[in-house]
Amino acid sequence: MIYEKHANTAENQPLALIVGANGGVGSHVAKMLLQRGWRVRALTRQQAPSGAVDGMECVTGDAMNRQDVVEAAKGASLIVHAVNPPGYRNWDRQVLPMLDNSIAAAEACGARIVFPGSVYNFGPDAFPLLTEDSPQKPFTRKGALRVEMERRLKMASMRGVPVLIVRAGDFFGPDAKNNWFSQMLVRPGKPVRSVQNPAAPYAGHQWAYLPDVAETIGRLLDRSGELPAFAVYHMEGFWDFDGLQLVGAIERAAGHPVKMRRLFWPGIKLAAPFVPLFREVLEMQYLWQMPIRMSNRKLADFLGAEPRTPIDAAVSATLASLGCLEQVQQPASLHHPADAGGRV
Repeated sequence: MIYEKHANTAENQPLALIVGANGGVGSHVAKMLLQRGWRVRALTRQQAPSGAVDGMECVTGDAMNRQDVVEAAKGASLIVHAVNPPGYRNWDRQVLPMLDNSIAAAEACGARIVFPGSVYNFGPDAFPLLTEDSPQKPFTRKGALRVEMERRLKMASMRGVPVLIVRAGDFFGPDAKNNWFSQMLVRPGKPVRSVQNPAAPYAGHQWAYLPDVAETIGRLLDRSGELPAFAVYHMEGFWDFDGLQLVGAIERAAGHPVKMRRLFWPGIKLAAPFVPLFREVLEMQYLWQMPIRMSNRKLADFLGAEPRTPIDAAVSATLASLGCLEQVQQPASLHHPADAGGRV
């Protein structure tokens, strides 16, 4: 059954299927594609999901059910695989079957797969500066799963399924609530009085503003004819070189001093046996203990520049969306700066 929300059904427009459209990456990529003239279809468990993007066609189904994904992908030339188990849980039982279903659907309809990547699939031997070709030797369960996911995508590309992987730092942005920014740094729905910082002192950290991630994917797709069958690019995003720059941006957005306290990792460890989310979070602690940075040289060489929203505008828009600003003011500009270049 299909639920349409102001769906644009022009037959001459390319169709994209979003698997995981309710998540941060999926929803922002959906908006970006609609702005570029694509028809967008979302596979969702709910017939009329809350937060559905205007213009997006919604199809009820389960990403764990192959037939549902294959049916939803009929006619699509693009599948955006942006689905993850909620709250970091059940990765070992769900992420690979869901990806296999998207690959099967892409093979059936001849679609390209877009996959948002991360730093999880790299280990300390590759730190601190990561390139697209850095060795992938993770020491965590999630990292091993990420490596396997990308391996399966590469194998699919060798069978004729074009693949685009864009790896980025920790996501934040409007209408995205399942991330470190909204779950650890601030408290959604409450004015910012303090910030809980997971980073060790002077440990740099990489962040990715979701509208910039979506725009980067869009500009790469604009030149899809020039992409190899298995294309991988790193974004630099916002590099918080000492772990304090994002806190400063939050303080400027709030318009008053904000107290910073360090996340008490020993407390997370004590509670982990009883709180499933904390068990999953604890596995990622190493990402906050040392500087880990992805080089975007390959991306910049191809596009000319990486799309970047000024950090103060990005943080202001994010906090406003989370209900964390007492007096919501429109950021000076949410458009990409002129020196980032137009669509390529």
